[in-house]
Amino acid sequence: MNQFEAQAVPGVKGLRPYQPGKPIEELQREYGVSDVIKLASNENPLGPSPVVLAALQNEFAELARYPDGNGFELKQALAAKHDVDMLQITLGTGSSDPLEFVVRVFVQPGDEVIFSEHAFAMYPIITQAASATAIVTPANDWGHDLDAMRAAVTDRTRVIFIANPNNPTGTWLGSEALRAFIADVPKRVMVVVDEAYFEFASDPALAAEDYPDATQWLSLFPNLMVTRTFSKAYGLAGLRVGYSLSHPDVANLLNRIRPPFNVNSLALAAACASLNDVDHMHRGVALNAEQMNVVTAAVKEMGLDFIPSVGNFVCIDVGESSLGGNAAAVYDALLHEGVIVRPVANYGMPRHLRVTLGLAEENQRFLAALKQVLA
Repeated sequence: MNQFEAQAVPGVKGLRPYQPGKPIEELQREYGVSDVIKLASNENPLGPSPVVLAALQNEFAELARYPDGNGFELKQALAAKHDVDMLQITLGTGSSDPLEFVVRVFVQPGDEVIFSEHAFAMYPIITQAASATAIVTPANDWGHDLDAMRAAVTDRTRVIFIANPNNPTGTWLGSEALRAFIADVPKRVMVVVDEAYFEFASDPALAAEDYPDATQWLSLFPNLMVTRTFSKAYGLAGLRVGYSLSHPDVANLLNRIRPPFNVNSLALAAACASLNDVDHMHRGVALNAEQMNVVTAAVKEMGLDFIPSVGNFVCIDVGESSLGGNAAAVYDALLHEGVIVRPVANYGMPRHLRVTLGLAEENQRFLAALKQVLA
């Protein structure tokens, strides 16, 4: 342990940084592969809409000036979209900002934060950074076990994270079960429903039966907080903008620790424009549903299992492959074919690879490469 690590706060000492999907440029440098497709980070293959690109162009002349620190126009648009008060909104650099804020506001060293096995990797990171105790409940068929999560609540529980649908498994919770769970949790415990993939899961073509919109319950549960992002269905991952909706008193606390100008002017303009072009978002959601059927049908034909998903990704079990039952080996072989997917051993899933659904031609290339490396 070096001098500076010894001086670090206890929660940070044992942390490992969040590992994003491998960038295209990194693969090109390391493997010398020029023709690369990336299906690793749950990005929208259609990208931002032309309306968004035009809005960005209009912002370039003002880049020397700070953005609106309160994000008034975006908050106004979001308030209208969700039928909430602007005082209930907290803007963030992606939805990961509000996820971190709620822990910083409500969790002290020694307190407990509950989340599920195989859930989003940021939950344990922000919990440990706060020197809190992570209570990881066992998954039920790769998804959240709400009974186990409720049983894990103690007097020291401060926050519960629920990703619906979950990343990386793509599993989801129905409306009746989730609402009953929130109603049963002590009101002193914040329940955070992470809806980063809401737009995909709410598409009837993906058959997410009884999939809820948790923002509709904010008036019923003061301890409920819902997070959303523009990174996925709206195609703005590179600009990093998201938000949370909560009781005004909760949002007030979150906004007290929100860094100044945490959402830049380009991101604010792009998010506002994307809300005015929902047709583009719907085209991406429809493409996703279509390609989910194509990819999962092809995976079945290869004799591989997968976890049914309502996100824009699917986890494929390649563990019993000819490469020695090692998903990491399949991942590496795909890299040599110029195809980047996501290994998820760090989520407790060493047999699986998470594959983002791309354009039709990208998905066909992935399927051909997978078939080749497994042959």
